[in-house]
Amino acid sequence: MALQDADYVLAKLDWMRDNGIWPNGLRYLWTDAFGVVLLVSLYEALGDDEYIGNAEWVVSEVDRVLGRRRGIRIGEEEDRDGQYFHYLAMWLYALAVLGRHIPSYRNKGVELVHQIHDAFVIRGRGVIWKMQEDLSGPYPGYGLGALDAFDGYVSYRLLDEAALEREIEDMRAIMERQVPSLVVTQDLGIGMMLWMSHFFPGEGWARVQRRRCLDMLDQMWMPDGYFCREPSLPHVKFAFTNYGVSVGLQAVGTMGDRVERLNDFFERYRSGDEYDRAAITHVMACSSHFPGALLDGGLAPHSERRSG
Repeated sequence: MALQDADYVLAKLDWMRDNGIWPNGLRYLWTDAFGVVLLVSLYEALGDDEYIGNAEWVVSEVDRVLGRRRGIRIGEEEDRDGQYFHYLAMWLYALAVLGRHIPSYRNKGVELVHQIHDAFVIRGRGVIWKMQEDLSGPYPGYGLGALDAFDGYVSYRLLDEAALEREIEDMRAIMERQVPSLVVTQDLGIGMMLWMSHFFPGEGWARVQRRRCLDMLDQMWMPDGYFCREPSLPHVKFAFTNYGVSVGLQAVGTMGDRVERLNDFFERYRSGDEYDRAAITHVMACSSHFPGALLDGGLAPHSERRSG
């Protein structure tokens, strides 16, 4: 059973706004993608147009601050240059969710795919993990991503299967090469793979990866109430990555007791570094307590779709 603690989210949003953390802080594409989905989830749950308006404002700010002629920059800070494919894929999901109510955002997502796909994808081989900001080539030192083809396959299909048929087939072909040997061992990667698998649970890749990911998480659960970063790093833990695992577990409907325990643990835990006040920590916390539209079907729309 997915958590639906809207009161927690509303209090957290008020605190973040008062402290200039989010949505009125520095732009960061991953955080903004989860934040847009969160705002749409609140709109669907509460029926208050303020939240859909806030979601549109975040999209406009991402375009203004991070948007490039082709694609979207990672973040606003100087050291967050370049483009990550998995961030773009999460942003595409956010546009698809907002597009439930304002269809023009789905069109916006399809246009973004057409801007980025051929730059990132090496057909039959893989998806480049990080690109130069103008998409002229791979970012120095970065190769092919392990989960990126799965990210693209899922986000593309949920956005528009007809308009993106060629791009979906590109991703499918890469996935088929990767599935037999792919074992995800990083906490957030596991969470996101579980989350992706729940959209198409009957497909072979989803069944295989769900089983492998859950087996790996059993090795990574720590008695204090968190998942470690990697099986070989039992004492390394991050709040925002655990919240990503929580979303994945809620998506596949298992380990509910561990979800509640990690939420409790990280509500009290302080890392003593920048992550204690980072937007990614607190927006992901909201997603863990109230995944809403992150889950297949999300919540039933409160009102009729708008035109746009």
